[in-house]
Amino acid sequence: MIESSYALYKLVILYMLEKVNFPLSNAQISEFFLEQEYTSYFHLQEVLNEMKESNLISAENTMNTTYYKMTENGAQTLHFFRKDISPEIKTEAQNYLEKNAYRLRTESSTIADYYKVDDDNYAVHCIVRENGTALIDLTLHVPTERGAQEVCENWKRKSQEAYAALIGLLM
Repeated sequence: MIESSYALYKLVILYMLEKVNFPLSNAQISEFFLEQEYTSYFHLQEVLNEMKESNLISAENTMNTTYYKMTENGAQTLHFFRKDISPEIKTEAQNYLEKNAYRLRTESSTIADYYKVDDDNYAVHCIVRENGTALIDLTLHVPTERGAQEVCENWKRKSQEAYAALIGLLM
């Protein structure tokens, strides 16, 4: 039996990560926990940090977003303690993932980040992933930080159009 609510939160996060074939963002995990009123945002952040430190999950930071994946240690932990998650919580998690599947997948698979190359240029790295494979992996150089930010913001909304245009031009 689970001794603390923190342990249960860890198992629920692992359960959610197991049910999807893409990383979940901090915001997506937080949305579920806060909607269900399981815990506060700050307690959830403590749990996520503990999970990273104990190698149950890995984190990838892109711009202002952190994406989490389950590690092998996390998978083993979930295998041993899955029975400690109540059927009701499993159902709530499954319902959340199913109800928001398209949005969650889109948010996690369309990524843009930028970095300074030199005094006069920024590189914007744009990716669209599907099932862990990059459909498009594009780096653009722009002259200003504001321009780099705009490309990142627009990539989320227009990546499908950009992909279609490139395929149309190149094929």
